[in-house]
Amino acid sequence: MSKLLDPRQALQVLDLLDRAYPEAGCALHFENHFELLCAVMLSAQTTDVSVNRITPELFRRYPDAFAMAKAEPASLEEIIHSIGLYKNKSRNLINMSRQLAEEFGGEVPGDFTALTGLAGVGRKTANVVLAEGFGVPKIAVDTHVFRVSNRIGLANSDKVLETEKQLMQILPEERWTRGHHLLIFHGRNCCRARKPDCAHCPVKEICRSSLTVEK
Repeated sequence: MSKLLDPRQALQVLDLLDRAYPEAGCALHFENHFELLCAVMLSAQTTDVSVNRITPELFRRYPDAFAMAKAEPASLEEIIHSIGLYKNKSRNLINMSRQLAEEFGGEVPGDFTALTGLAGVGRKTANVVLAEGFGVPKIAVDTHVFRVSNRIGLANSDKVLETEKQLMQILPEERWTRGHHLLIFHGRNCCRARKPDCAHCPVKEICRSSLTVEK
C-alpha cells in the first residue's frame, strides 16, 4: 500500500480530477428513490450502462415497491437476465420491496441503518442512495474507489471499510459525494485495474504509486 498524502495534497487531487472529469456524476437513470435503490442494487458487478438498458422495462412493469413485492421471481429474471447475478438480484428486489411495503409504507427510508436492514442492501448501496437520493454527504467505496484511492495515497488499507474511513478523514465532508464520483471516473477512464494510463494521469505528480514507479 502507498503512503498517505497529506490533506493539502488530497485537495489537490480532487481539484485536478474535477478539472479532468467535469461530467463526473451518477450514471444510473432513475426518477425517484425506489428506482434509485433498485438501480444501485442491480449495478453490483455490472456496468451502469447495462443496468440502464433494463430498468425502463423493469420500472414500467413494476413502478413501485407494492407492485414489485407481488412479482414472481421468474418475471423479474426475464427482464434482468442480461446482467450478472440476476437470480440473486431478482430475489433481493422482491424481498426488499416487500419490506418497503410492509414496514415503510412503500417509501425508501433516508436512514443508513434502515437501508442496510433491507434485503440485498449493503453499506455501499446505502451510501449511494443517501448521497444521490437524499443529499447526504457520503463516500461509497466500490472497486474503482477502493483501487484508485489506495493507489494515489488517499487511503492505505486492504479493507473496504477502513478505506472509507480514511477517505472520510482526509477529504472535507462537503466534497465526499463529488469525490466519490471523481474517483470512479478516474478509475474507469485512466487508473484502470490492469493497465493504468499513468502517462496521461492528471494526478501523476502527486500520486504515490506513480512516484514509486518513477524512482
